[in-house]
Amino acid sequence: MANYIQLEFQNISTGQSDRLIAQLSEIGFDGFEEGENNLKACIPADKLEEAAVNEITIPAGLPYTQTTIEETNWNAAWESSFQPVIVDDFVGIRADFHEPLTGVEHEIVITPKMSFGTGHHATTYMMIRQMREIDFTGKTVFDFGTGTGILSILAEKLGAAQIVAVDYDEWSIENAAENLKRNACTKFELRKSDTAGEGNFDIILANINKNVILDNFPALVNLLNPNGILLLSGLLETDEAEVLSVVQNYPLNSGKKIGLNKWMAIRFSH
Repeated sequence: MANYIQLEFQNISTGQSDRLIAQLSEIGFDGFEEGENNLKACIPADKLEEAAVNEITIPAGLPYTQTTIEETNWNAAWESSFQPVIVDDFVGIRADFHEPLTGVEHEIVITPKMSFGTGHHATTYMMIRQMREIDFTGKTVFDFGTGTGILSILAEKLGAAQIVAVDYDEWSIENAAENLKRNACTKFELRKSDTAGEGNFDIILANINKNVILDNFPALVNLLNPNGILLLSGLLETDEAEVLSVVQNYPLNSGKKIGLNKWMAIRFSH
């Protein structure tokens, strides 16, 4: 497994952290760990472009320290800091070294390694909240940018008949496969790809970032069955006008939008 580069930002606000995650995601960073006043962002060493990082961080006055880490070191650090996530009384997300959770409808057990999407970040949290209001029974689902596989796991627990989960990162595919197996999921297919691909789906889940979503939007709409649902996140609230200006060119109806920590998750129907 290739080494990762970790950038650590200290003494930053929640707003600065949210903006950094959005900006760094667009230049290839795919692992994030948020602390109370700090942010760690990770990227495969061979994908790091320091000039692109500096274009983001220098104007914002955000210095950082840089270290090289290996898979085993990341896992040890993660295990020492990871805490369970509870989304209302709906979903509880924990690691296998935590005690089983009570008082939730669905429990998900994960080991996220470098993958993005532990449920801690607002975007994943809101996707889960939105999924509670969608009928997955017997539906075909496309999870675009699956990361840890959490949304695919939840889709199967909610009754989906078939799930196709896609991610461009080999580490994410490996991690999602591990997490899907750990949660006894059997109705999924994992694909390594950076595009939407082909197929027809009743529900599409895309929790990535604005640029990837908009670049693939025509393909995503083409994958959506009549009366299907498209659920998007990884979007800042300031992205809404741009996203809606693109959406208006397609036969989609705007549905429920929720916001958290300046991020949003928005649902559309075909």
